[in-house]
Amino acid sequence: MWLKRFATAFCLYLGFAFFSCREQGATGVGPSQVFHYNQPNAITSLDPAFAKAQNNLWAVDHLYNQLLDLDDSLNLLPEVATQWSISEDATIYRFQLRKDILFHKSPCFGPDSTRYLVASDVVYSFGRLLDPAIHSPGSWIFKDIVAEVEPFRAPAPELFELRLRKHYSPLLKLLTMQYCSIIPREAVAHYQEDFAYNPVGTNGFKLKKWQGRKGLFLERHDAYFGPPPVADGIRISFIEDRGTAYLEFLNGSIDFFSGIHAGFAHQLLHRDGTLKTEYSKKMQLFKGDFLNTEYIGFNLERVPKDHPLQVRAFRQALNYAIDREKLIRYLRFGLGTPANSGFIPKGLPGFDPNKNPGYDYNPTKARQLLDQAGYSDRRTLPTLTLSSNKDYIDLVTFISRQWEEIGIPVTIDLVETASLREQMREGTLSAFRGSWIADYPDEETFLTVFYGKNPAPPNYTRFRNETYDLCYEHAMLERDESNRKQLYHKMDSILIAEAPVIFLFYDQTAWFAQPWVSGLQVNALNLLRLNGLTGHLAR
Repeated sequence: MWLKRFATAFCLYLGFAFFSCREQGATGVGPSQVFHYNQPNAITSLDPAFAKAQNNLWAVDHLYNQLLDLDDSLNLLPEVATQWSISEDATIYRFQLRKDILFHKSPCFGPDSTRYLVASDVVYSFGRLLDPAIHSPGSWIFKDIVAEVEPFRAPAPELFELRLRKHYSPLLKLLTMQYCSIIPREAVAHYQEDFAYNPVGTNGFKLKKWQGRKGLFLERHDAYFGPPPVADGIRISFIEDRGTAYLEFLNGSIDFFSGIHAGFAHQLLHRDGTLKTEYSKKMQLFKGDFLNTEYIGFNLERVPKDHPLQVRAFRQALNYAIDREKLIRYLRFGLGTPANSGFIPKGLPGFDPNKNPGYDYNPTKARQLLDQAGYSDRRTLPTLTLSSNKDYIDLVTFISRQWEEIGIPVTIDLVETASLREQMREGTLSAFRGSWIADYPDEETFLTVFYGKNPAPPNYTRFRNETYDLCYEHAMLERDESNRKQLYHKMDSILIAEAPVIFLFYDQTAWFAQPWVSGLQVNALNLLRLNGLTGHLAR
């Protein structure tokens, strides 16, 4: 098997080398200045209206800009907009735009031409998300939030207005999402259905060539309005097998890879998440908080009224039975933070384990809660079915054994990923492994998961609590950040007390880069930003 993988890797290396040489001949770019990373899940679209999964998100982020951006600490920064103001009733947002932003050159503007970005491009881009003919998965960001009539306006070429039905506190951070990338109307009109493969943006890189499954090549946009990127280009390969991609990284053919895999994590990392000494000069490890909460969810509408899951003390016992420190150390190689608070993950201002202490590992307390709930005779407990896809078999096996140690019988139900999501949506599962990744850096994007008026998704647990819902609605209208933070804390405390989920861990990024790469910065949204690379990509 390993010989086969090495042979596959060698063939792929030759193919990438050939691809690289052809690009160099066409562009004059030297091999040392092209940043190469692998994307195991192939890119399906470069249309920002479909920037949902990471495979599309990263590439879209290289190509487009939004009104606002975020720094590595998740603070708002001007990007296309230079400044903004909010009306007294907080329903009209006005954005002053830069005048020096050129779109990538494209035939859609005429022969080898371009033009400057203006406010009507923002109107078009945002309105397109709401167009039912597009079927954008990002339509939810404006649906039922913006005004029904003329929600987007361009009073002047450098002035864009966004009108809301009522104040929505997370709006500015929502506008940093890749869905809100700004595109020209001419590009969609010219390429029509093929716009997904012929992007026209404004960011520091533009599409050079896309050779299907062989790879995708971006080149520097020399008319970029910001500091010019150091890299002359970006090459994205699509090696599905992570083991093969790992071998490519080890032999220096790939500059960067993201995430860990059980097949090679033990070779690289100590159990505390640090890089092993023998690799410290061969590669760099970048770690940081990632806004993702991993959990086990319960659909209380699914289980019968007399089922133990309907008893709050039983759900609390399940939480106390999990050794999260051990889980992180042995299953995650030290990458992650035990979820000893609520659902808001580490990395957001609302995360406060001192104010909202959650569940530590306390099997004695777990057994006491089972006794108090009337289950001192564990033989009367029904078997709890825990559903997951096969990628998390080690995690759900660990959890099931922990529950069995306090006398709760568990069976594992392995389901294909697509089927698992469909069953979570339909509500046919009683207990399931889940994760929630931030769409934008605001606590609301996590707390909306339990808002009682939300369907599934995001409310897969069908959780309903009147006090929680009132706090959520108040927080969406609250303009004072400190008051809003207090509401978020109260909502998280309700989740801890009611325990509609098992809080497992708050995720961390794990980026590996070659020694010659400099200027990478991890961020809590796990976006690969390459405009800021410094120095030379010299091998």
